[in-house]
Amino acid sequence: MSEIALAADFAIIIVVATAVGILVRQLGQPTIIAYIFTGVILGPVLFDIVTDDGLVYLMAELGLGFLLFLLGMKMRFSDIRDILRPITNVAIGQTVLQTALAFLVALALGFGTREVLVISLATVFGATPIIVKVLSDKDEITSLPGKIDVGVLIVQDIYLVVVLAMFSADSLENTGEIAQTLAIIFVMMAFIGLFSFASSRYLLPRIFRRVASNKDVFLVIAIAWAFLFIAVAGTQFDGGIEIGAFLAGISLAQLPYSKELEDRITPITDFFILVFFVSIGLQIEGGAPSLFAYWQEALIASAVLMVGNFWIMFYLIDREGFGVEPTFLASINMVQVSEFSLIVGALALQQGYIDAEILGYLTLMALVTMTLSTYIVANNHAIYERLEPWFRRFESDTDRDADLKTYSNHAIAIGYDEITASVLPLLEANYDDVVIIDRKSEHIDAIDEGPYDYVFGDFRHNEIRKEANLSDASFVLSSSVERDVNEALLEEVGDDALVFVEAERIDDARSLYAKGATYVVMSTHLAAERLSEYVAQYLTDRSSFDSVTTSDIERLRATVRPSGRGGFVSRGEEDG
Repeated sequence: MSEIALAADFAIIIVVATAVGILVRQLGQPTIIAYIFTGVILGPVLFDIVTDDGLVYLMAELGLGFLLFLLGMKMRFSDIRDILRPITNVAIGQTVLQTALAFLVALALGFGTREVLVISLATVFGATPIIVKVLSDKDEITSLPGKIDVGVLIVQDIYLVVVLAMFSADSLENTGEIAQTLAIIFVMMAFIGLFSFASSRYLLPRIFRRVASNKDVFLVIAIAWAFLFIAVAGTQFDGGIEIGAFLAGISLAQLPYSKELEDRITPITDFFILVFFVSIGLQIEGGAPSLFAYWQEALIASAVLMVGNFWIMFYLIDREGFGVEPTFLASINMVQVSEFSLIVGALALQQGYIDAEILGYLTLMALVTMTLSTYIVANNHAIYERLEPWFRRFESDTDRDADLKTYSNHAIAIGYDEITASVLPLLEANYDDVVIIDRKSEHIDAIDEGPYDYVFGDFRHNEIRKEANLSDASFVLSSSVERDVNEALLEEVGDDALVFVEAERIDDARSLYAKGATYVVMSTHLAAERLSEYVAQYLTDRSSFDSVTTSDIERLRATVRPSGRGGFVSRGEEDG
């Protein structure tokens, strides 16, 4: 394809996706649906305007890779340690039971033995892009239901690699070849995983500490790290792009810079993700006849699997002792047949295990269930509120709803300098948690040595504010004199929060007070008033002046100040 034709295809994709997206948003629905139907409109099913060119496929793969990279950056071990075992139990049980359900449904619908095997293995996966995207947009990806779902999806991604390895073999009857392929895959995954873990402990902290203050280099290195893992994993086994990207994200998630990276890389991946969802419709081979050859069976299977998948997940999660609400939400988020069924189906078709009509059956199921589940996930809380009285019968006294740490009755300090450092001990004594938001890498060591939590990043970024749970903070101290920063802060905090901010100009102080600031520190005006008092005292009472200045000097000797080695030191420490 010529460069002009390729550019035209991408232009058509963007224009149509934008137009359909506007229509969908007017109906109050997520844009993912618009992207999927853009592919249906432009692909073989309807007008066949855009062909599935190699570059479109590559960008779609990168879109999924970047989505899993972002998913990995949300997975900090400290956040999921307490629920790791129950998540693993749920994921294994879900894989077995949903595979069995899909097998029975396909068998009852009259498909052949080999077709039943392919269908049952292909339809067990949850739609990672749908779930991650919608939950991220709703700010629920780090909630307890969100983390349960993500944990299950991680195990499913490993299972996907196993299934792809099976269908990559020349024959499903050749167990020796399948076993050898799986062994190689697991060895490679273990090696990449160990390298990811070791890098997060020893290599990455040193690299990012040196470059974190340079925003451009900071972002480039993070993207390069993702591509390194994608390249290594992608050349070793099928599905490696997704696994490599996910492991790269996990290694970065353990760093204090992860939220800043997450916020910065998200806009870059939006285009790739758009192309990925569009490509789902573009990859439907054979057009409408293949897609609708088994449309009745696809609709029946979609209904049975969505209901069955919900109850399988609900049973498994409830058995682990989670509360009714997180159990319901985590279960209803996972009812769909995912786009991975298309990947498995396409490989099975290529190997001659199924025909194009079976791939159309899998595609139609994926489109129907993903479309419906997008609405369901977007409105999961509203659905639960309607059904809550009935589901409360499953409630138990041993349920655990709060395994994940959330900040409450906490104080937030924006910026780490002499002013905030002098106040932090007082905040620690009066609040359950003290969270510092700062973007200077040289302060990390000093803050880590103290009893405070630390969020590295720019306060203007939404992910940073979410991580610190700004909206629920009881006390906020901002050392920034930028009016827009402090006004945004005042708009987001709760009505009962105490908020101390700084300002340089009187007009700024007036505006901040009008927006609800508890106290506005005006250091320049306070210094001017203190200077005037000192000069008057010097001229009228020299002995009193000498006494005050001596006291000030002693206080300065005991006060912390920025050090050149990345923290704060006292004057006494400096003298020593």
